[in-house]
Amino acid sequence: METSEGRNITSNNKKQLEMNNETLEKMKQLRLFGMYDAFRTNLESSVKESLTTDQFISVLVAIEWDDRRNRSVDRTIRAAAFRYKASLEHIDYSIERGLDRNQVHRLAALDFIKEHKDIFITGSTGTGKSYLATALGYQACQNGYKVLYVNTAKLMGQLKLAKAKGTILAELKKIERVDLLILDDFGLQPFDPQSRVTLLDIIEDRHQKRSTIVTSQIPVKEWYDIIGEKTIADAVLDRIVHHSLRVELFGESMRRRNSKIENVFL
Repeated sequence: METSEGRNITSNNKKQLEMNNETLEKMKQLRLFGMYDAFRTNLESSVKESLTTDQFISVLVAIEWDDRRNRSVDRTIRAAAFRYKASLEHIDYSIERGLDRNQVHRLAALDFIKEHKDIFITGSTGTGKSYLATALGYQACQNGYKVLYVNTAKLMGQLKLAKAKGTILAELKKIERVDLLILDDFGLQPFDPQSRVTLLDIIEDRHQKRSTIVTSQIPVKEWYDIIGEKTIADAVLDRIVHHSLRVELFGESMRRRNSKIENVFL
């Protein structure tokens, strides 16, 4: 026979369950996904931690904070359109190629972005220029900066199409707004008259306001000839060369070297 006390306990449990479900639904509608998952996990767990109310709220808020930050970083990385994933922690310093660990650590602090400085990474093919630039880009994303990675020749082609469509000003404005622009493989294809002007627009918009990393197989001293047309080349290089940071790599291609190592063990 069910007692009145038993009925009260059942009624209270039912009200508690309804209240918890209502709370979960409100969290979901408010897009508090980190808090939602933490609260639901706590309700489903058979092991309950003895937390005070303020401690429990603190835990929920901390989890929500971390979840939002992680989702924000993921969105920033997707928007950056990196060609592949790279990490500063995975850079190999055991091979002699002019890569200075202390210099990389200084760059990893991202002061160059705060100071609106540019970085030139030059060296022969396969020496790790793009990897280093991408790793710095990932580091910037994780620190809340907006980044865009582009192959220089492809970008110029895309902007030509944008000009034909009448949308180039909007595209240039998007490029101007990113905190860090990575121009990869700069100068592999010569700049035609339209690309020269577009390059100048990009550099002018970002000069002393945003940072740009340029990777190139061609030494900086030869960029004048690559850009062509004296007036525009002077304008571009005057804005990016004098206050830039430089990383000059050398040696055998890392890809070729790794291929040789793999063949030895086949």
